[in-house]
Amino acid sequence: MTLVIESPGLLTLVQDLGRPGLGHLGVSPSGAFDRSALRQVNLVLGNEPGAAALEVLRGELVLRAETPTWVAVTGAAGPVTVDGDPRAYGRAIPLQAGQRLALGAPAAGLRSYVGVAGGFAVPEELGSRSTDTLAGLGPAPLKDGDRLALGAATHPPDIEDVPTLGRTGELTLDVMLGPRDDWFTTTAVRRLLESPWQVSPASDRVGVRLTGPALERARPDELPSEPCVRGSIQVSADGQPIVFGPDHPVTGGYPVLAVVLNRHTDRLAQAAPGQVVRFSRVS
Repeated sequence: MTLVIESPGLLTLVQDLGRPGLGHLGVSPSGAFDRSALRQVNLVLGNEPGAAALEVLRGELVLRAETPTWVAVTGAAGPVTVDGDPRAYGRAIPLQAGQRLALGAPAAGLRSYVGVAGGFAVPEELGSRSTDTLAGLGPAPLKDGDRLALGAATHPPDIEDVPTLGRTGELTLDVMLGPRDDWFTTTAVRRLLESPWQVSPASDRVGVRLTGPALERARPDELPSEPCVRGSIQVSADGQPIVFGPDHPVTGGYPVLAVVLNRHTDRLAQAAPGQVVRFSRVS
């Protein structure tokens, strides 16, 4: 059982829940940027929560079924069609052999997730089918003509449509200060928490770059590389924050002013360039 990629759009990757626990080997967790959307698409299709799906940046994906199967789309919401006819977001969609599923540009959010009944059965690397764009692990970004094998499928369960995860307007993320907030002035800490930050077009799965007022250091020292986690807010030499995503390096040499709580890091997957992000401190 296979699906054929006829057009991968801007960037389409195979993702599951990643490779946690391998930081001592220099390997980041990677995995789906929006883990909630990945779990949703697998729930709709009756798959295991971490089954491999396609992470599609800004839509424009076209794929063709070579054998009958079921597919679903979650994450960023946009037009979904089968042979040109509209289909529902967040719901299992039957595909017959020869039919084409197409995604349009999302109206809200940035990354859509396309799942298939049984999941995509690409080879595993270090226990995961995820593409790590920084380390070069996992399957290469998809291209025209790629054929993807499918896992053993069951009939999707009868459940309600799942809600869209794409957000418009300002995005608020809970953060905890540290571990290096003492390397910054009190003004810089206040600016981080009070200023609106815009998502830069230079953002990717390694880190979401934000633009706004410069965050000044209280200490000019060079910081030895330290371990970093997803959600770390590292401040580069130009005073601008970078929030680490799933493909982040396992260590970093810039001081980390704060860390986005894990429950909110998925939200950054749907933060489009130009969208405003604010930080809310929690104790």
